[in-house]
This record gives sequence, structure tokens and C-alpha cells, in this order.
Amino acid sequence: MPTREPVPERVWVFDFDGTLSLLVADRGAAALLPEARELLSGLVRLPRQATAVLSSRLLDDLAARVDVRGLYLGGGSGAEWLLPGGERRTADSKTRRLRHIRSAVLPALERLREIPGVDLEDKRWSVAVHVRQAAPDERPGVLSFLESLVRTTGIRLLRGPEVFEILLLPEIDKLFGAVVLCEMLRHVPSPGSLVYAGDDENDTMAMEWVIRNGGIALSVGAETLIPGVRLVDGPSALVREVRRLAGLDEKG
Repeated sequence: MPTREPVPERVWVFDFDGTLSLLVADRGAAALLPEARELLSGLVRLPRQATAVLSSRLLDDLAARVDVRGLYLGGGSGAEWLLPGGERRTADSKTRRLRHIRSAVLPALERLREIPGVDLEDKRWSVAVHVRQAAPDERPGVLSFLESLVRTTGIRLLRGPEVFEILLLPEIDKLFGAVVLCEMLRHVPSPGSLVYAGDDENDTMAMEWVIRNGGIALSVGAETLIPGVRLVDGPSALVREVRRLAGLDEKG
């Protein structure tokens, strides 16, 4: 029988957009910061530790932007995973219901394209409604439309910087992804064994779970997302803090 990988003593989980990359107007231009790439490369070399990047982006999109060997990559908020050895895993039990919800919800969402400046990003498991380019007086109407759609279809609405995110299956969020990751790793969270970094509402459920289990949650941005997190004011500050926590800058 093949030898099972040892259970990691510590697990590091990072959001991508706004956490390991800068938030940019063109989402297609988002790129892993050089110092973040160096950080991830250092973390994957640490013994008995595992490092993951968990995003609502499509898995293939994420993998093309995070080209660091040895990572666990989670797309669709953790509905799909690419493991360090190249194996892919998908929440197959969810796909049938996903197809049904997509057929019911996507035609309604398409109506938002009629509003100048509104852009839809289909990420299979979720849909991001970008309002960065929309006029300020158009945004309340977009929110009202989405709230009505939530009430009639059972989908879930999250808010981020200049974007509304629709979770087509309400249970598939970053908390779902973090739990799946720990199950794959056979890692039982204990005080100090889990570190999570993110910057928006989708990250907060995972952060709360991490904090309840004695882990460390890092909130990237100008304001703390939830009580109990450690605030870092941007991706570069996050890199410095994680390097400190991991002891990557300690000398011999």
C-alpha cells in the first residue's frame, strides 16, 4: 500500500484576490505578488506543515495565477481542489443540484448586464456581480434585485469590495473549503495549528471557525472583518506577519 502523508501539525490557508494579490480594476490582471510567491515557497518547504490557497475563482484560473509547487489549491470556495501531486477532487455530490440552480438563476442574473457598468463573472459555483464601473445611484437597485432573487431562489448573497457574490449553493463558502481541506489532510484543528488570511465576507465564516478552534485569523485591509482577527493593512503587511509567525526570517 502507498505510504500516507503525515498529518500536518500546522495548516496555512490564504485567500487570493486582495490577500496574496492586489485588488485591481481588471480581475483578469490579478497577479500573485512576488513577495507572496516567495512566502508560499518558503511555507511549503517547512516540515509537517501544509499550505493552501482558497479562492472563489475557477480552479484552473487560480492554478494559472499561483504557480508554486507543493500547494493545495482550492477553487469554487473549496468545491474543487488541485493537490500537490496533481490529483483533482470535486464535490461530485453537489454537481446535480448545482446544474439545477444554475438553470434557474443565471437567466435572471443576465438581466443585470443591461445596467451600464455592471459586469457578471461566472465562476461555476458562484457568480460575482461587479459594480466597480457602475454609477453610484445604480448600485442600490442592483442590491435590491439580488436580495429579491435570494428570497425566491434560496441562493446566498455576500458582499465584497465593489462586488456582490452569489453563492449558488449556499453551503459552499470558504468555511466549507477550509473544513474539506482539513479533512483531506486528516488535520484536527487545535490551538495555534491553523492560520487563515482573507479580506472579504466569504472569508469571515472560515475565520470564525478558525478562531473558535484556537487558530489565528488575519484580516487584510483597513478594517477588521470580525472580532478576534489580527488586522494587517495590505498584502505586503500580511507577508511580513506570516513570515514572522512561521519563523521564516529567523537566523540559524
